[in-house]
Amino acid sequence: MRKVPNSGNLRVTKVAYPLGLFVCLFICVAYIKWHWASAPQAFLGIPEVATGARRGQQSRSRPGTAARGPEVFYGIMFDAGSTGTRVHVFQFSQQPGETPTLTHETFKALKPGLSAYADDVDKSTPGIQELLDIAKQDIPFEFWKATPLVLKATAGLRLLPGEKAQKLLRKVKEVFEASPFLVGADCVSIMNGTDEGVSAWITVNFLTGSLKTPGRSNVGMLDLGGGSTQITFLPRFEDTLQTSPPGFLTSLQMFNRTYRLYSYSYLGLGLMSARLAVLGGEEGKPAEDGAELVSPCLSPGFRGEWEHAEVTYRVSGQEAAGSLYQLCARRVSEILRNKVHRTEEVKDVDFYAFSYYYDLAANVGLIDAEKGGSLVVGDFETAAKYVCRTAETQPPRSPFLCLDLTYVSSLLHGLGFPGDKVLKVGDLTPEKTDNWTFPKRFPRQEHLKLWLLCQISLQLHWQLWCLLPKPSSTQPWPSCLLCHSVR
Repeated sequence: MRKVPNSGNLRVTKVAYPLGLFVCLFICVAYIKWHWASAPQAFLGIPEVATGARRGQQSRSRPGTAARGPEVFYGIMFDAGSTGTRVHVFQFSQQPGETPTLTHETFKALKPGLSAYADDVDKSTPGIQELLDIAKQDIPFEFWKATPLVLKATAGLRLLPGEKAQKLLRKVKEVFEASPFLVGADCVSIMNGTDEGVSAWITVNFLTGSLKTPGRSNVGMLDLGGGSTQITFLPRFEDTLQTSPPGFLTSLQMFNRTYRLYSYSYLGLGLMSARLAVLGGEEGKPAEDGAELVSPCLSPGFRGEWEHAEVTYRVSGQEAAGSLYQLCARRVSEILRNKVHRTEEVKDVDFYAFSYYYDLAANVGLIDAEKGGSLVVGDFETAAKYVCRTAETQPPRSPFLCLDLTYVSSLLHGLGFPGDKVLKVGDLTPEKTDNWTFPKRFPRQEHLKLWLLCQISLQLHWQLWCLLPKPSSTQPWPSCLLCHSVR
């Protein structure tokens, strides 16, 4: 029997590089708040031990070195995604009177995701400890006690029953508290799906200059993760505002302007969760008595195993009774029926698509794997038909490619995207943003500062700038007040 690689882990950095970046800036802004404050106070859940008499031990340069060079401080961010857990260890430096600069990042990923340990939370400890050891190796000993440690979980934990998710979070916090790092009251939490969508929207609009260039149209965002998928855009039509279901509209105040966004996160419709549903399985539940999951979306005669969230499923293709694509499309439509909201306005908005949209498009040659590119929505359907037709007569190089492409094509159609709609497909990881076009009047480094600052403000319950002292006219930080509410 063929063991199928878990393609859900092909890109371990996929789900939330914006998450990693805005959490890293949380550390920067926490430091600035501490630097500006005139009296001891706790900040955003960081214990009092980090303030007052022990301020000299905040994550800064060794005593006596500030006069000779920049101050140095560190931060640790855990990204608990649906297909893996990753640690980002950030090092910052700050010259007197200047903003902090991210000077180094160490990254390490482990699979599976935390949700795989929902029934035995103790098994999550070794992986978390291994990632903490990476941080200890990267950060000098004298900085440990003042280095903030944060974990944000996404769709993998949102898919779990509430008590199971909370047990996992408590176990992680227990491990964190036993570490030598700075652990706050809210250091471990589940990220809201709407926050994911809106933060990615801010990211792409900063990177394209849409938020800082007067009169420039904003772009929409499509993100396809492993456990959930998000769509976010700024409606221009009153009909969109009036017909949107409850919970689909969110207000964002930024740069003295209020943005009324259409934003929704579809939990359970990420690519890996949808694949499982199409195959006939249930999240976290092995098939009864080890039964095979037989699917019309797999090549006839195919048999193999697929591992998802620490559960191994036996899967096989059914004997073809017609076109493989048509049979698969019918099955996918059953899974999507009444689960996504169709919005007519999306055909009139420029959209960027990320994550598994990028992976699949690159996999079948619709875009350049390094630079990204543009395609029309119908290209996914064309590719699906070709791959499925080929799979009818010969073993495919990737057994799930017919299913995945058919799902993406059907999902986009269900969201309201016509076949001739152009999408720009890109990658938000830092090494790929060099390929993005930045506004000429904004130097790239300064543009990223604005982007990162607003990302972290967004993540911290949309209130960060309300908490910060107002910077003086000589401070280079932008006036970026973010407030947020969901209808």
